[in-house]
Amino acid sequence: MLDPFIEALSYEFIQNALIAGLLVSFASGIIGSLIVVNRMVFLAGGIAHTSYGGIGLAIYFGWPIFFGASLFASLAALLMAFVTLHQKDKIDIFIGLIWSIGMAIGIILVDLSPGYNVDLMSYLFGSILAVSSEDINYMAILLGATSLIVFLFYKEILAVSYDSEYANLRGINVKFFYTLILLLSALTIVVAIKVVGLILVIALLTIPIYIAEKLSNSLGMMMITSGIFSSFFTVIGLIFSYIYDITSGASIIMVSAIGLLFFLLFEKNR
Repeated sequence: MLDPFIEALSYEFIQNALIAGLLVSFASGIIGSLIVVNRMVFLAGGIAHTSYGGIGLAIYFGWPIFFGASLFASLAALLMAFVTLHQKDKIDIFIGLIWSIGMAIGIILVDLSPGYNVDLMSYLFGSILAVSSEDINYMAILLGATSLIVFLFYKEILAVSYDSEYANLRGINVKFFYTLILLLSALTIVVAIKVVGLILVIALLTIPIYIAEKLSNSLGMMMITSGIFSSFFTVIGLIFSYIYDITSGASIIMVSAIGLLFFLLFEKNR
């Protein structure tokens, strides 16, 4: 069954897809762990859908897609951080508001783009096979920057993630690190959309993390373990996607879901 995919490895677009999948998997493992332990899943969902406005903005003005989406997602993350820290009781309303407005802006700008016939499915469900060398460079820089930031400020991020009140008593700038985590989440979500799409990105940021959380005894180990699981699911999903000619994002998430099911059955029997 693997022979067609092994033969396809000679093609540059397959090589790019594998590299991109691995880079995004480890970035998702790091940021997904922070999203889960900080209970930011709903916030991340809001950022993911709001970033569609940035995609429309990039298409309308002829900018690189990653630039437009990153700009929009970062602004959404800053707004969410402000509302969460100052008016937490209104965060659900605010997320729903910018979620819908962001997508509406994106759709309108795409409709207004002259002579542009865009395949919306590629943004909704991913287009990993269309990853370019420039995309890979962006993903590599993001993974490197994220890893460096987490390494340098691991103790502060750990304290803020698990006990913000204790972190504040220790003199750690909780607001700064909370906002930083949301910003890194926004940028990671943007690159993950390229792999699995806007609709499925939250699954990529939570399924491997759930498994890793059960197998890890520290935040650092959780990040590494989830990155490994995410990479495995992505590669297997990509293989099935190529062999059976199905959407790559959906294939990756289905493989992840089946992996989670097997893990739950194994855990129950153990």
